[in-house]
Amino acid sequence: MALMTTPASLSSFSPLLNLHSRHRQQSSVRRRLTISAVHAAVPASWSLESWRHKKALQLPEYPDPIELVSVLKTLESFPPIVFAGEARSLEKKLGQAATGNAFLLQGGDCAESFKEFNANNIRDTFRVLLQMSVVLMFGGQMPVVKVGRMAGQFAKPRSDPFEEKDGAKLPSYRGDNINADSFDEKSRVPDPQRMIRAYLQSVSTLNLLRAFATGGYAAMQRVTHWNLDFTEHSEQGDKYRELAHRVDEALGFMAAAGLTVDHPIMTKTDFYTSHECLLLPYEQALTREDSTSGLYYDCSAHMLWVGERTRQLDGAHVEFLRGVANPLGIKVSDKMDPNELVKLIEILNPKNKPGRITVIVRMGADNLRVKLPHLIRAVRGAGQIVTWVSDPMHGNTTKAPCGLKTRSFDAIRAEVRAFFDVHDQEGSYPGGVHLEMTGQNVTECVGGSRTITYNDLSSRYHTHCDPRLNASQSLELAFIIAERLRKRRLASP
Repeated sequence: MALMTTPASLSSFSPLLNLHSRHRQQSSVRRRLTISAVHAAVPASWSLESWRHKKALQLPEYPDPIELVSVLKTLESFPPIVFAGEARSLEKKLGQAATGNAFLLQGGDCAESFKEFNANNIRDTFRVLLQMSVVLMFGGQMPVVKVGRMAGQFAKPRSDPFEEKDGAKLPSYRGDNINADSFDEKSRVPDPQRMIRAYLQSVSTLNLLRAFATGGYAAMQRVTHWNLDFTEHSEQGDKYRELAHRVDEALGFMAAAGLTVDHPIMTKTDFYTSHECLLLPYEQALTREDSTSGLYYDCSAHMLWVGERTRQLDGAHVEFLRGVANPLGIKVSDKMDPNELVKLIEILNPKNKPGRITVIVRMGADNLRVKLPHLIRAVRGAGQIVTWVSDPMHGNTTKAPCGLKTRSFDAIRAEVRAFFDVHDQEGSYPGGVHLEMTGQNVTECVGGSRTITYNDLSSRYHTHCDPRLNASQSLELAFIIAERLRKRRLASP
């Protein structure tokens, strides 16, 4: 039995689920009428429930619908994880990236896990993102918008609903907020209680991130202290320390000019969270009406994206996202038809608001050089404003001789370069980069200046989903991107 995917499946669920759905619909009628009268961009036909009447892919089948309803009601009673004003602030900054006046750095885990949840891992990933942002800001001489794939990136789409090992066939692992990765029958049963744990972990993660971002850890004068032990004796570590000393000198000059290091702009940073909008019951349960604007915001994250497997124009995920006011991402592969992209952007952003839509391109370098120009021209021809972002990870996944999934740093670098080359050619703006990365000293992607070989992979291969760049590789890529931003800056009139 599929989870709330079509009207037919709704009627086959328990009476309790239908009662719960009717109660939610009745309680939101007045609010929906108010919203549709004031904000005509969201048609009156949209509601918190309307996605249920569309075809929903990638949703789990929960064996106990009564328990599911109980969990969702609990989530509805919980406080929001993020706030509408923060999402509006991010949208404004992404609008600047759309016009070449800022650069988006979006990074974090492929999928967060319950097992690896601890303060050190959160701190180390945050620290690498800070280091990368300093490198990019120094090269591009523009603001860097920092967004983590953190505090909610649990659910993962799967190309096959089943996995097979040693002759045994079980449902696929779909992320820790749905089931467990252990290959046994009990672990693979979707458990709605995992949504509660995912919420609590997301809240704890964001609480720590807020403390780091505003409590002095992210202060610019600490730039020389953001070092990780395993970058200490590396080319990237040396380059970063050289840059950090230059930043220190600049800070000394600014202090002499009157901008002291205790100025708020020097002591804290803005940091936002994002994840793929996949598990729709969870997302709906955390959606709230903003008392300031009257709009609905999905308060599970500041930014949400729709994935390659769930971006159907008439699908449930697009239906849900068109009615929430968060900034949205669209993952795009070489399979995307330019006309379809234009239609999708029109559905999600009918008022053409800058910062609302970020197009995250994942194609592989060779495909990107052929396909991306057509997408840029189609979107420009339709007069649509979007932020173009490179995801050089997902189009470059291969299998190593040892059987582990990996990604080549050379291929990742080649796709980033292709992304900048195409935008130079088209006269458009490369607005950011989207990376699967970690602050841990992992060996999951091969290559980089501290060369990781196929033989090294198994030594510190910790991901339970896709391979991630480690801190050294992430910094190396940041320097490569910073150099391209510097060249664009110097070439601009």
